[in-house]
Amino acid sequence: MKESYDDIINIRRKIFKEVARIAYEDLDVTEFEDAAYRLVPGEVSKYRENIFRARAVTEERLRLALGMDARKISEFKKITDGFEEIDFDHNVYSQPLINIIKFACEACPTKQFYVTDNCRKCMAKPCTNVCPVGAVTMEKNRAVIDHEKCIKCGRCEKTCPFNAIIQFDRPCASICGVGAIGSDEYGRAEIDQDKCVQCGRCVTQCPFGAIADKTQIYQLIKALKDPKKDIYAIVAPSFVGQFGLDASPEQIFEAIRKLGFKDVIEVGLGADLTTLHEAQEYLNRVPGEIPFMATSCCYSWSILVKKQFPDMYEYISESSSPMIYTAQHIHNIDKDAVVCFIGPCTSKKSEAIDTKVKDFVEFVITFEELMGMFEAKNIDPVHMNIDKKVEDSSSLGRGYAIAGGVAEAVKKVAEELSPERDIKIERADTLTECTKLMQLAKAGKYNGYLLEGMACPGGCIAGMGTINSTTKVKKMINKFKGQSDINSPLENNLIEND
Repeated sequence: MKESYDDIINIRRKIFKEVARIAYEDLDVTEFEDAAYRLVPGEVSKYRENIFRARAVTEERLRLALGMDARKISEFKKITDGFEEIDFDHNVYSQPLINIIKFACEACPTKQFYVTDNCRKCMAKPCTNVCPVGAVTMEKNRAVIDHEKCIKCGRCEKTCPFNAIIQFDRPCASICGVGAIGSDEYGRAEIDQDKCVQCGRCVTQCPFGAIADKTQIYQLIKALKDPKKDIYAIVAPSFVGQFGLDASPEQIFEAIRKLGFKDVIEVGLGADLTTLHEAQEYLNRVPGEIPFMATSCCYSWSILVKKQFPDMYEYISESSSPMIYTAQHIHNIDKDAVVCFIGPCTSKKSEAIDTKVKDFVEFVITFEELMGMFEAKNIDPVHMNIDKKVEDSSSLGRGYAIAGGVAEAVKKVAEELSPERDIKIERADTLTECTKLMQLAKAGKYNGYLLEGMACPGGCIAGMGTINSTTKVKKMINKFKGQSDINSPLENNLIEND
């Protein structure tokens, strides 16, 4: 869905570029006060019903891109009110990371069934016959559903021979696999933070661009400009293909260095470490200590289990995520290093707020946000000259970006370590499927299994902060996997001392 929302993607990128430009050029904070007029020029809005609302929405996007909270419509605040609380060169992320921009929300109708013009007023009237509460009646032009009576069972939709009855829901709520999207008193979308697992799927689904996440582009650039700081970029395996199919992994890494980073390392290196740890953990704990083990890489998946299946949270692997292991690897080499994770999602931003992670990972940005930084500095990865190969990770570590890749890697290494073990795996992607997977696991259907959960369809390649088509990216990642000289984490000499 996100790939067809070109206008919203372009707006987000302009916001990120503007924040990055102001930070790189050391412009005064007052530059943000009239930024909406530069980003939405003229007198007629291209997207909203008037220019004033369009600029109000833009200002909220700017605030969130600076790491600040969205404003209430009922209160007057300048766009830079509270700026002193985020004007730093370190991590300023705070919950909620994902916010509804009330200025932009169109209060879309919630789930209901609707009779279309395709209704033929057939004599059999199956829709009225199957309705258990008498909510469907046949009127002059077509059948009509009384939404006050309707219990949303869907029987009328299933029985209509003309497919004249359709179900629709507000897009953000329909994509949320944990039921975290509700409504405020005005019918506008609202996020229940107690249910939210920070996957960001709602951000990609809203066709009005009314949901956005916080960024720390501004703080990162301030840190990059400090000559006393050595800042390393660690890049998630799903980076391949995100910045154009003609940009090689080596060119992307060089483009990142041009932004001021001391060096760039594949998070696939940390994925190799996660694989080794989880393989050994599985062999040690299943089935003697725990009935099954679930992978720990997707933070949203872990939060879902913690919130909805707390009695089974101990079955999530105790191993750290690839992001953490890669950052620890860098700190072992350079104890004063500052680490920035560049990846596909908001979930990792949430993980970085955790006090156990803050000591290793200072900044987290998405590929989208990185693109804004590239554009602010007029950097195009395709034009980078390269003189070194990217070779931090095994083929299995690079496969973490695609659904099933984590479980495949852990299974292969575990079976290498213990050839007599036959390890069964099962996976789920999207939170709805992850919930079903855990329900079956709770019922004892997956005893002895290794389970992999991913919040996004297809895995990390579909994260809310990605840029390119998942189909194209998947092909590029598989090609990149094949280019690795290291087949297994057991062969990766870079991690022998970690």
